Amino acid sequence: VQLQASGGGLVQAGGSLRLSCAASGSIFGINHMGWYRQVLGNQRELVARISSGDVTYYPDSVKDQFIISRDRAKSSLFLQMNSLKPEDTGVYFCNVETFLGGDYWGQGTLVTVSS
Repeated sequence: VQLQASGGGLVQAGGSLRLSCAASGSIFGINHMGWYRQVLGNQRELVARISSGDVTYYPDSVKDQFIISRDRAKSSLFLQMNSLKPEDTGVYFCNVETFLGGDYWGQGTLVTVSS
C-alpha cells in the first residue's frame, strides 16, 4: 500500500490550503493517522493526528489553525490549514500506523507560505 499526498502549493500568509492523502489500497487495523511537517535540516514534527476513535491531537503551534479529518471507508486523510504563516512552510507528510506495527508514509507535499 502506498500513500499519496497532495494539495501543497504556494500561498500568501493568512491563506488556506487543504492537504489530502490517499491510500492505493485498503489499510486494515488503522491505529493512528497523522500529518507531519519537515523543514529543511530539521526532524519531522507532528502537526496533527487522529486516532481510530476519532480523537484528534494538535501541538500548541497549530491548535485552532489546522483541522485533521479522514474518510474511514477510503483510508483517506485530510488536513485543513487556515491562517497560514511563513513558519508553516515545509514538506508535509502523511502517516498511517496500524495496530500490528505497520507504518506507512506518503512522499510529502510542499507547502510554501509567503509573507
